[in-house]
Amino acid sequence: MPHPFLTWLLAFALALLVHSSPVATDSDANQVPLSVSDSRRVYEYHNGELPPTENTDGWIDPRLNGGRFIDFTTRRLGEPLNIIISALSDPYVLEESGFLDYSKSIGFAGECMGLHYGNIHDADLGDGLGRKPEHMLIRQHYPIIGTCWESVRGGHHFRAWRQNGTLANSGAWFIGASKEKDSSKNHQIDKDGYNVGRDYFVEHATAGSHWQGKWWKAEVEWREGLMPRGRRGINHGIPVDGRVAILKINRL
Repeated sequence: MPHPFLTWLLAFALALLVHSSPVATDSDANQVPLSVSDSRRVYEYHNGELPPTENTDGWIDPRLNGGRFIDFTTRRLGEPLNIIISALSDPYVLEESGFLDYSKSIGFAGECMGLHYGNIHDADLGDGLGRKPEHMLIRQHYPIIGTCWESVRGGHHFRAWRQNGTLANSGAWFIGASKEKDSSKNHQIDKDGYNVGRDYFVEHATAGSHWQGKWWKAEVEWREGLMPRGRRGINHGIPVDGRVAILKINRL
């Protein structure tokens, strides 16, 4: 029989499934939404963003086909796609089941009791599939009741999309990582939470990890110019440094 305290914790975590990370509206204070022309990708590059990059190995710049490195959380605000898992990585990691195993190896897991909560984000990866919903939402796994505790305490999480349309069938994973506050703060993104969430993922990936007899270690390449710096178009008005981590995950 489970310990009564753990039973109480689990019940409390399940009660929080009715809550979600709040989605800012376009009129929220401190927001700098994209203009209509911005959302159609016909604006001048600004704040460190450079023209689309061609001939990249293991991934294709979404902007070549009208996509972008900011997802769609509201009509004109989004969150940064700040990590790419290159298709040059271990093929096992590029498959859904393998990617879930890899996520476990670096301290993440699927949502509490397999139940999805929170807002569904869309992203346009320029692969011909237009704006598509997140493929998965993965949360930090704590020793106490796993990802259910993340719902209470807050922590790291990420959304992932696979670039697999006919216009850009690279097979790479595009990830939006962030760190959120605890439930008492209504799961708002933490201060500098987008940069911090990305760096947490990269730190664990490059340190090396293992899961059920499989071992990995990632190499990282940092890219600037794929998205603008600052808070223009960013949900919650939290600025980003504009850097994207491109990871090649090697099987050891």
